[in-house]
Amino acid sequence: MAEEAKKVNVFTREGFEKLQEELSERKTTKKAEISARIEEARAQGDLSENSEYDDAREAQRKNAERIAEIEELLKNAEVVDEVETTTKVQFGSKVTLRDEESKEEEVYTIVGQNEVDFFANRISEDSPVAVAIIGKKKGQTAEVTTPAGVIKYKIVKIGK
Repeated sequence: MAEEAKKVNVFTREGFEKLQEELSERKTTKKAEISARIEEARAQGDLSENSEYDDAREAQRKNAERIAEIEELLKNAEVVDEVETTTKVQFGSKVTLRDEESKEEEVYTIVGQNEVDFFANRISEDSPVAVAIIGKKKGQTAEVTTPAGVIKYKIVKIGK
């Protein structure tokens, strides 16, 4: 039987460290806070109709699930160190793009799948925008096909 390929989780150094910090926080501070909530609720007596106890137990379950999830991500983590260059777009690059039609500019950071944060403009290396711009240089344009049609972006700036 062929051995199943191990899935590698790619991270920027920043994303990897942030995940390690979250794991540490959940295993210590958060775990202690939840345990204290459970003890307080137990002290109130009858647990069968104690919503504080049920809420604390649910928080404990969710915390344990997130700890397991983070540990699994870190177990197969590969950190791609700092961007080597600012002359072409690559994993970890911070890129300023200008929509050629609207002339609006957006700054995106290209990260691994597990670091995606749309609110912080951290996009996956597998996203249509990232796929279209990786390998390109400042001043070049890239076309991205979206459900609304093709969008042309000009690469205005590449940073770390």
